[in-house]
Amino acid sequence: MAKRVYAKRYAQAVFELAKQKGDLDKWSSDLSQIAAVSRDADAVSLLESPSIHFEDKAAVIKKVLEDLNPLALNLVYLLMSRGRLSMAGEITGEFNALLDNLRGIEHGEAITAIPIDDAYKQQLEKQVSALIGKQIFLESHTNPALLGGIILKFGGKMLDGSTRTKLAVLRRELAGVKKYT
Repeated sequence: MAKRVYAKRYAQAVFELAKQKGDLDKWSSDLSQIAAVSRDADAVSLLESPSIHFEDKAAVIKKVLEDLNPLALNLVYLLMSRGRLSMAGEITGEFNALLDNLRGIEHGEAITAIPIDDAYKQQLEKQVSALIGKQIFLESHTNPALLGGIILKFGGKMLDGSTRTKLAVLRRELAGVKKYT
């Protein structure tokens, strides 16, 4: 939990800096490069090792991430010095979420019993975008247990139009009906 809080704080600080400088896309790219390095467990353990001098680690990271802007490189140095380089992926995710929010973009999930084609997915995206007032991008998944219908998840909300849920509601309603004779 604390790791996520730290990631949000770093992302918010970087986002504000990037927005102020007008470099949001460059920072997004730089953070993605940093996150790629942080996914290599061996590299992270080496770069966070207290037995290796900071200057040596800095020289290595500067060669590996040579295209980074100087402020992004400073972020890497800060994360390395605090033993938090492994958080770069979370920071990148939080930064991209802030960027999407600024641009009015929402990411969501469409769960169906059978696979849906791209045309239907685009139609769903259009309808949900009109409903929430933001551009939405849906990732589709299948779950045969739904029997039919669709579940949409986006922005911390869930719209459940699955056949399974409708049958469960109907079952509860029928079980609650009193008989009159």
